[in-house]
This record gives sequence, C-alpha cells and structure tokens, in this order.
Amino acid sequence: MEKRHTSAEYERELQEIKDGLLYLGALTETALERGSVALLERNAELARKIVCDDDVIDRLDVELEEKCIRLLALRQPAARDLRFITTAIKITGHLERIGDMAAKIAEKVLILNELPSIKPYIDLPRMAEIVRGMIHKSLDALVREDVGLAQKVREEDTVIDQLNDQVFRELLTFMMEDPHKIQVSLYIMQISKNLERIADHAEGIADMVIYMVTGKSVRHQPTCPESK
Repeated sequence: MEKRHTSAEYERELQEIKDGLLYLGALTETALERGSVALLERNAELARKIVCDDDVIDRLDVELEEKCIRLLALRQPAARDLRFITTAIKITGHLERIGDMAAKIAEKVLILNELPSIKPYIDLPRMAEIVRGMIHKSLDALVREDVGLAQKVREEDTVIDQLNDQVFRELLTFMMEDPHKIQVSLYIMQISKNLERIADHAEGIADMVIYMVTGKSVRHQPTCPESK
C-alpha cells in the first residue's frame, strides 16, 4: 500500500517549492519586461539592474533545488508528489537559464543604446511580450495542473520561431543594403535569438507540466511525418 505523507510540515514544504517556482518565474518575467523598456527608452541604468538581478535568480535556483533534493531524501515521496518534485528540479533549471538569457539581452541593450538606431523596435518588444506570457502560462499550468494550457504554450513557441526568422530576414536585407548597419543588426539578431531560446525554455516547462500530470513525456516528439 502506498505510503502517503499528510503532515502539515510536508505539505508546507511542497507549497514552499510551488511558491518558489512562481516567484522565480515572476522575476524572469520582470527582467524581460524591463529589458523591453530599457531597449525602447535607451535606459542603461535599467539594463544594468537586469544584469545585476540575475545573481538573485541564480541564488534562488540553488535554494529551490536544494529544497527539492532534501524533500526527496528525507520524505521519500511516491507517485504524484515524486513526479512534482523531480519536475520542479528541472523547471528551476529552465527558469535559471531564462534569467541568464534575460541578462544577455540586457548586455546587448547596453551596447545598442550607445549606437545609432536603424529602425523602430517593433518585433523585439512583441516577442518579449509573447515570451513573458509563455512563462506565466507555463507556471499557471503547473499550479493548476492544466495540460490544455501547457499545450497552448507549446503552440506559441512556433509563433516566436516565425518572428525570429522574420527579424533575421529583415536585418539581413539591411546589412546587404548598407554595411554601416551590420554591427547594430547583429546585436538585434542576438537579442531576437535569445528571446527564441527563452521561448524554448518556456516550452520545456510546459513539457514538464504535461509529464507531471499525465506521466507521459512529450519531449523530442518527431515533427516530420514518418516515411512510408
């Protein structure tokens, strides 16, 4: 018979992990929002704050992982709780890497703010807003154990891929027409690519939520039809 942990302390520990994941997610969302503002307003001080705040995200990532490992070792959870805790460990890793990407974006913003603009920033803020929503929805799906919401996050990753391709093509045209725009274009491309990678991590969180709820892995599913 499966042993169930019903103590108040055990439930508190599980809730602390959930709350920690949500807080970590909120920090990454804030970093992305500030990154857009720093880019649009050429705000170097705000960009530097994003870079510095990545240390906080790194520290919380370590603390959350330690809580998960301690809970696994001391409580020996089974079934659903075991899937949640192992999923949480992987999700903290995704969130930490999202924080790293946000810091890299801020570093590029600091450079771009010192260079002449070659076009209005339209696509990058749009990408950042979509990606922020993906992070938020993936963690909502975790709390609500909502497979449908997690699936929506996976679908939105395609939108970000398309926008990243669009940015790349547009900037490639700029660079071909005017070599003086190459430097700025390359930095913008790097920001777009970082946003695309963040979307991949948000999709990774959604994948883990689906696994946690259903016990089935949707990672690495083939995207091309099988040959007949």
